Amino acid sequence: MSIRIALAACDPVRNIWRAWEMEAGPDLFGVWLVRTRFGRMGCAGRLVARSFADERAARAHVAAALRRRASAPRRIGVAYVRRDSGA
Repeated sequence: MSIRIALAACDPVRNIWRAWEMEAGPDLFGVWLVRTRFGRMGCAGRLVARSFADERAARAHVAAALRRRASAPRRIGVAYVRRDSGA
């Protein structure tokens, strides 16, 4: 099983154009990899990769990251919304 989530926070008036994407899944050796890419839309952004021994730990990391994204209206003034995987 693999997980892929793509979010975006946009506010043209305040010039906020953020993209956030997370992918998680097992590699050939059974180690779970979680890759998070984030940054300004239209730019390369930053990639952070972490490995986890099991799926439970990887899912906990993904859940914690999504909780952080949910607090965006309070932190940056605009909410993240899910975007199509093709975007």
